[in-house]
Amino acid sequence: MELTNKIAIVTGGGTGIGRATCLELARRGATVAVNYSRSKAEAEETVQLITGQGGQAYAIQANVASDQEVRGMVADIVERFGTVDLLVNNAGITKHIPFTDLEAATEEVWDELYDTNVKSMFFCARAVATYMVKNGQGAIVNLGSIAGETGLGSSLPYAVSKAAVHGLTKSLARALSPHIRVNCVVPGAVATRWWNGREDQMQKLAPNLLLQRIAEPGDIATLICAALEQEAMTGQIITVDSGQTL
Repeated sequence: MELTNKIAIVTGGGTGIGRATCLELARRGATVAVNYSRSKAEAEETVQLITGQGGQAYAIQANVASDQEVRGMVADIVERFGTVDLLVNNAGITKHIPFTDLEAATEEVWDELYDTNVKSMFFCARAVATYMVKNGQGAIVNLGSIAGETGLGSSLPYAVSKAAVHGLTKSLARALSPHIRVNCVVPGAVATRWWNGREDQMQKLAPNLLLQRIAEPGDIATLICAALEQEAMTGQIITVDSGQTL
């Protein structure tokens, strides 16, 4: 799919992988709706970076864990631009909890991570599907994590939520075929603000990776856009981790 003149939504688009994806989509000619929940200043800065380079973007607030807010966000975008062609489900959160501390994985933690990391992706996909089907085509990329493949990560509930994202991708690919393609990009360690305060761990990890480098947000953004463009692929879980899972 050619991305020029397409209307794209990127959830959690103000920072990190989300921001890099917004910038790459705009570079390829898409108009970008930069979603944010709390990071208003960062989302508006992302918009300024895009418009400053001659692209089109605007920031829109919505808590994607709320179906009502997601529907309102999509309705606003459609009213402004006429349709939605592309969706990048990037928004996600984590909690840093030792795996052995099962008591710390409370019901509240499980609910918060599943609402934001899993249910939000379904809500967003459902909200845009009608418009994509009407257009006869559409593409969705969900952001997974190698935590969902290895069972390791910042916490047990986080790893399980990302495994659910991988499963959701395959189920949505079936449910939304043949008009809408749904794929999942699965990063390993990426140099984002999630590493704030733990930079020493990142520096120790890099030499042990096959490629001996931590991925940058732009690395992930490039693959996300490639998955949006590739018209012969759906339901795929694509890992980009500098060889970390090997």
